[in-house]
Amino acid sequence: MKSLVIAEKPSVGRDIARVLGCKQGGNGYLEGKDYIVTWALGHLVELSDPESYGDQWKEWKMDTLPMLPEHLKTQVIKKTGRQYQIVKTQLHRKDVGVIIIATDAGREGELVARWIIEKSGVKKPMKRLWISSVTDKAIREGFGKLKDAKEYNHLYEAAVARAEADWLVGLNATRALTCKHNAQLSCGRVQTPTLAMIANRAEQIRRFKPQEYYGYVMQGLGISFHWKSEHGAGTTFSREEIQGVERDAASGAAVITQVKKKTKKSFPPQLYDLTSLQQEANQKYHFSAKETLNYMQSLYERHKVVTYPRTDSRYLTSDLVDTLKERVKACQSGDYAGICAKLLRQPLEGNKSFVDNTKVSDHHAIIPTEQGIRMNELEYGERKIYELVVRRFLAVLLPPCEYEETEAEAECGGRIFTAKGIRMLQRGFRELSQEEELEEGNLPPLETGHKFTLTGGRITQGKTKPPLPFTEATLLAAMEHPAKYMESQDKELAKTLGETGGLGTVATRADIIEKLFGSFMMEKREQYIHLTAKGRQVLELAPAGLTTPKLTAQWEQRLVEIAKGRAKKRDFEAEIRRYTAEIVEDIIASSKTYKHENLTSKKCPECQKLMLEVNHKNGRMLVCQDRECGYRKYLSRVTNARCPQCHKKMELVGEGENKRFVCSCGYREKMASFEKRKQESGKGVSKKDVARYMNQQKKEAAQPINNAFADAFAKLKL
Repeated sequence: MKSLVIAEKPSVGRDIARVLGCKQGGNGYLEGKDYIVTWALGHLVELSDPESYGDQWKEWKMDTLPMLPEHLKTQVIKKTGRQYQIVKTQLHRKDVGVIIIATDAGREGELVARWIIEKSGVKKPMKRLWISSVTDKAIREGFGKLKDAKEYNHLYEAAVARAEADWLVGLNATRALTCKHNAQLSCGRVQTPTLAMIANRAEQIRRFKPQEYYGYVMQGLGISFHWKSEHGAGTTFSREEIQGVERDAASGAAVITQVKKKTKKSFPPQLYDLTSLQQEANQKYHFSAKETLNYMQSLYERHKVVTYPRTDSRYLTSDLVDTLKERVKACQSGDYAGICAKLLRQPLEGNKSFVDNTKVSDHHAIIPTEQGIRMNELEYGERKIYELVVRRFLAVLLPPCEYEETEAEAECGGRIFTAKGIRMLQRGFRELSQEEELEEGNLPPLETGHKFTLTGGRITQGKTKPPLPFTEATLLAAMEHPAKYMESQDKELAKTLGETGGLGTVATRADIIEKLFGSFMMEKREQYIHLTAKGRQVLELAPAGLTTPKLTAQWEQRLVEIAKGRAKKRDFEAEIRRYTAEIVEDIIASSKTYKHENLTSKKCPECQKLMLEVNHKNGRMLVCQDRECGYRKYLSRVTNARCPQCHKKMELVGEGENKRFVCSCGYREKMASFEKRKQESGKGVSKKDVARYMNQQKKEAAQPINNAFADAFAKLKL
């Protein structure tokens, strides 16, 4: 008899198959003497749509809510149904005696496999492969100590409890809001608190009152000395105090009272998890979280040059240390050949700063694989992301940066002034030139007691600034650490949010952000995110419990208890059902109303209803208010074409021969002129680039413009 191994992704399945000697190629599986390896494509099975339970929920009506089926059913996802049938066929093979679950080592990974097995109706002995990396060594060791799948039954129960709770609360709240206000509205445990965080930041900015602050700088010995108060601060909000400093320093005579020298070290930043990589890519290249994830998936699955991207760990496991040298060799084709050669001349050892088994959960940090690549084989975005991963990987292998810091203290008129200088001793990881540089500037030789004459002095001033609106980078950070946005100061809840990864997961946050843009609840102005009128109104209309991260923290506490076998799934489900009924009741009883604030006078050419003007992430568009109609028309698109005057991205407006580029600085240029200018500069666009762009536009046009419940809205008639 053979054992059937079910992996979560094709790439992982192929790695396992290679180690197990499964070389015979099948359609969606690989087979060997003792093992058959097949794979999912993420989830192949999901919770069934409400419509599948009967006619009562086929139409969206308030009097059929709440939807509380006695037992929630599952269905095969149509998009990946073909792969499900392949896996099901392997499960039912008569020569398969044991099923080995080899999906990701975590709650969602358990759900992926168990739902497939349960849906297929097969009942065979099951074992569990539990590994946190997919190196050959880790796979061999994992298969040497397979565990009984029954040990993970509680984890499976917790996963089902989470999925069912999101179904009950999210779909009921969405239907109730939509039916109540006759508009396409949605809310949920993750997306609504995310909107609330953006609203809170906007309110902080609105209420902010700038304050003037002052400092004082005196010049002497060719050095700028900065005033330091008795409390150690370098500025004050009191104009009178700083004027006193100016008067006391007017004597013009100063003396060095102290010179301190310290040798300091700065250490490289940690390896990337997905969220930190998305943040950095957004800050450096303005890539959206979704774009970064897509580039990473391509690098991982197609080019095979980086490790698994959807990780929340920034550490490696000790079994990877032996592979470091091969990975460095693979990085030599880029701009860091010299640094790679230097690293390869010495032993490469892991240390606690980046190797720690206890800090790796499902997957280790993102690093390059042992497979090299020529950089010209990568597209622009892939190359930029790969370079980030390589640079961070090499940085942790290089020694720390060492420098000497000199701090001089001078006294003038009874006031203390300080100056600092830095002298580089060893650049260490800062040899990677694009890493953040230390601001160098060594002080001249100074001795305690040395008197000198001032050559000038001046009061400096500035104003306190409000917090900035969220960018995708800072919003990702807020979603990862949302505890400070909770009204409740419950330390246990805050701790749970921190331990469980905050709102959403590393794998889902990009999609949540995209859905909020796609449903027109938030928009971008330059790189900053702002709520739309629709988003603000949804926050007003949604039940209060769904607008705070507190609900997620409470759920996670219970789910952890279920996973450990200390709480019952049925008790949690009973609470969720009661809560679902309460929020539907609250929405029905509410006296609040919803108003389209972006309704135009333009009629839809398909159904003649008035259209809405919305700011999409990629430009402005007109959208028919009738979701069933679905007509939309772009008014302008943000492009990658840069303005020749201010170098900002330009918008493309108009149609046919009237197409033209416009910039916020006032620059305008017809499409024909733009193309001619590009040809003359030798930077014409290739046919391949044009084809790729057009395919992207087709995909975008085919995507739903609303949200996660777009398929459900498609069946809704208002």
